[in-house]
Amino acid sequence: MSNERGHQAPAAATSSNASDWFDESIAFLAADLDLGLDAYGWLEPSAEEQEQGIDRMVMEILPSPASTLPQSSLGPISNSATSSPAASPREIGQPRKRKSPQHGSQSCSVGGAGRGRGDPELDRGGTSSNRKPSKKGGAKTGAASLERDARWAEQLLNPCAAAIEAGNLPRAQHLLYVLGELASFSGEPNHRLAAHGLLALRRLPAAATMKMPSCECPTPAFVGVDPRLFRASLIRFNEVSPWFAVPNALANAVIAQAAASTTATSEPRRIHVVDMGVSHGVQWPTLLEALTRVPRGSTPPSVRLLTVAGAAAAAVGTPPPVPFSASPPGYDCSPQLLRYAKTINLDLAILHAPSLDSLHGTVTAGEALVVCLQFRLGHATVDEQVAVLRNIRSLNPELVVLTELDSGGRSDGGTASEFAGRLEHMWLFLESTAAAFKGRDADERRVMEAEAGTALMAATARRGAATGGGREAWRARLASAGFEAAAFGGEAVETAKALLRKCDGGWELVPPSPSVGDEVGLRWKGWPVSFCSLWRPVQAGRR
Repeated sequence: MSNERGHQAPAAATSSNASDWFDESIAFLAADLDLGLDAYGWLEPSAEEQEQGIDRMVMEILPSPASTLPQSSLGPISNSATSSPAASPREIGQPRKRKSPQHGSQSCSVGGAGRGRGDPELDRGGTSSNRKPSKKGGAKTGAASLERDARWAEQLLNPCAAAIEAGNLPRAQHLLYVLGELASFSGEPNHRLAAHGLLALRRLPAAATMKMPSCECPTPAFVGVDPRLFRASLIRFNEVSPWFAVPNALANAVIAQAAASTTATSEPRRIHVVDMGVSHGVQWPTLLEALTRVPRGSTPPSVRLLTVAGAAAAAVGTPPPVPFSASPPGYDCSPQLLRYAKTINLDLAILHAPSLDSLHGTVTAGEALVVCLQFRLGHATVDEQVAVLRNIRSLNPELVVLTELDSGGRSDGGTASEFAGRLEHMWLFLESTAAAFKGRDADERRVMEAEAGTALMAATARRGAATGGGREAWRARLASAGFEAAAFGGEAVETAKALLRKCDGGWELVPPSPSVGDEVGLRWKGWPVSFCSLWRPVQAGRR
């Protein structure tokens, strides 16, 4: 376990000093903000090309092609089976787009084709995502149905995964050809989902005997990206999307509340935070500043931040790493955090632990221990999850903040079912990210989407992950580990709401209530994305 410590500086600073954390990244971000279409070297296909080749295949696969495929992207689709000739695999594989060598291939196809993606610089995902869900029941149901119909990539990927798992080679190969024509890592979210889905389907064991379309993501995931771009991507994404920012804000509010819970006669308590999340340090500058502003002079005399590397990965013991948990070699947020802590006169120590087991013996009396467990256990099995939760319980923390994707019990444990559940969350991520970036195909967006795509590959590479059961299953696991639910304070919920008001109108916060429980839910266009819950150890007197 390594230990880095910052000492107090005589001069306190205001919140404006937080810019030290962002300075290097802001300069790095500025270079990509004004890229034009010419920089990518993409040429739009003609209308005739769009109509040829894939129209008939799509009609054969989808039950209602007029409503499920974006006509502005693929050209008009006739209801007549003889309106266009059937495309052979050779015709499907002919390249029709020219790409700039500077940015590499952005599309996936049997032979490099990629059609109907729209402008790679400004895709359609950012222009159609600002509509708020209807408040009326019938209208909301109708809107949800139309939206589901418009998500045509899922209607191709899910039956393809089922066909591969069932060994239905003709149908699987047929769907793969169509997906190869439509997949692209640029353009609107459906094309991007098709591309990431194809990458995941290649990892299915049963796919080894099939001819898969060539598909390589031009942007590396977290472990392969430049550390400067990695940090810039994290900062930019948390600025424009609440996907991680809202759970982080709730966790920070809980920690600040724990610091302020001292009585008038007691001394301020030291704060010990165990970070088992995916923020890679971006979450903590806001917390550090909040700790200097707690009421009644309760600023903690010291703060210890202990990060656990690969908590869920250590429990699983096998690659791939938990999505969003990895970082590139050479990345270290500690120097920036320590420097910022000095400017606000806060005594901060940062420690790094290889696993949960090494934490025993590190907790000292009088500390307020809070464990932040965010998006790290969703890919583990039930037994592994319970083992990690019991290990955390043995530390006797004051509070545990758990955030996970809100699966709602949509998986039955099979590979195709798990893939479908992950695919739905991937769609929500891609569509909401397109809206957050206003459709701009920025480097930071591509990095975050490439890492999000690893969740699909994890779903196809690993069986038995506990994606089913939803919130009720998590409550049962935490209860069996010795925890009981606690409620978020009103101030924490209001902080999350204020943050959400700065984001796209499609986002919605679901506060705690008797009908939904103590968790705080996050939704995109009415679809559940994640939930954040608060837990404390069960004490004998409270049973």
